[in-house]
Amino acid sequence: MRLVVVGNGMAGSRLVSEVRARDPHLPITVVGAETCQPYNRVLLSNVLAGSTRPEQVRLLDPSWYAAHRVEAVFGSAVTCLDRDTRAVVTEDGRRVPYDVLVLATGSDAIVPPIPGVERAIPFRTLGDCERILESAGSSRRAVVIGGGLLGVEAARGLAGRGLPVTLLHLAGHLMERQLDVEAGEVLGETLAGLGVDIRTGVTAQAVQADGVLLADGDLVEGDLVVLACGVRPVTGLAADAGLEVRRGIVVDDEMRTDDPSIFAIGECAEHDGTVYGLVAPAWEQAGVAADVITGGKALYRGSRMVTRLKARSVELAAMGETQLTEEHAEVVRFTHRARGTYRKLVIRDGRLVGAIVLGESDAVGTLTQLFDRGGPLPGDRAGLLFPGLSATAHVADSPTLMPDAAKVCQCNNVTKGQIRACWEAGARDVAGIAAATRATTGCGTCRDAVEGIVGWLCEQEGVSA
Repeated sequence: MRLVVVGNGMAGSRLVSEVRARDPHLPITVVGAETCQPYNRVLLSNVLAGSTRPEQVRLLDPSWYAAHRVEAVFGSAVTCLDRDTRAVVTEDGRRVPYDVLVLATGSDAIVPPIPGVERAIPFRTLGDCERILESAGSSRRAVVIGGGLLGVEAARGLAGRGLPVTLLHLAGHLMERQLDVEAGEVLGETLAGLGVDIRTGVTAQAVQADGVLLADGDLVEGDLVVLACGVRPVTGLAADAGLEVRRGIVVDDEMRTDDPSIFAIGECAEHDGTVYGLVAPAWEQAGVAADVITGGKALYRGSRMVTRLKARSVELAAMGETQLTEEHAEVVRFTHRARGTYRKLVIRDGRLVGAIVLGESDAVGTLTQLFDRGGPLPGDRAGLLFPGLSATAHVADSPTLMPDAAKVCQCNNVTKGQIRACWEAGARDVAGIAAATRATTGCGTCRDAVEGIVGWLCEQEGVSA
């Protein structure tokens, strides 16, 4: 059986490594449109901010493919999927036959159809990031169009480099998909304090040489314009081949399309009506597909979404149904706008179905676990928002009180128990834990927790971390 994977981004490269870990002999060919090795797209905002170097976001070294007998075809996009002969054709004319095909084509940045938009730089790929950084070095002022997660991270990253930034957003508040109105306003006030000028409820009419013209006639000055207007699943290849496509490529619980020999995973896939835009679901899907392809049994039942903002001096986590009000759920809320603090719990049938934590807090670990497990909540709701004030609160951020079943790394589904097992097997530092479990290699926000667990384990045994 010959496996062909179209797409070598975060989903495709994970699928290849997962399959190879299960079957060392299965012939694998991976075809990627980008010329460079796969990289962690989630960490591009860190590259933009200067806290991470481009070489630090690489996922698989080129030597990995040869060492694991994987044929890698990079720099030539697939232009045709021939289901009759079971082959894919690349733009340079190469024909690659398959028995099983996995589509991991990801998403493209949405570029608004406005005059002069070619002057702007989308923020999607490593190449985009490098272009933005090059332009930032000679720019006097930047404008970011789009106030979703990526736009906020881009604006904060550029402001952190000392560049005056204006963030433009069509909706009435930032990150409206993840945050309610008040949380979006508090986030905007926090960013304003860090040097980002926020303008919500505005429409970009055109990109000009001296800035962005708004629909109301105002000109927002800037010689660097960055687009963060969202993404769109890349489904053209599947649609042209006659596969079922809605918003994404439709798949079942085994990640199969309506052609049993073709799978789809990651941002291009639509499962049960949902297209996921975060790395953790893509990696979960890759694991399920790898199991099925190598003869195992696995089902994907959807993912519980936890969004973490990666921006210096801005702590934000949002999960689940954050928009529900008191009419439909029990809502517990605390706001201290002067300190940039906003905390909200959304509870239904005694279980946490949504939460927002903005500002420094030791509650995030506990809330994430309660949301992920869907278990019953303690009666002391205030103790969940302020763990340090409650003697009965279950402080998950303390390694001593954290159960082994607690999930530490959301991106890679790694528990405290797995970290403990790796430590007992000889992995005595974060690098060793990461190599064995992949913890910390996704969005990176769990690094402090992993360091804390390793330090605690070393302290218990009286050894040096």
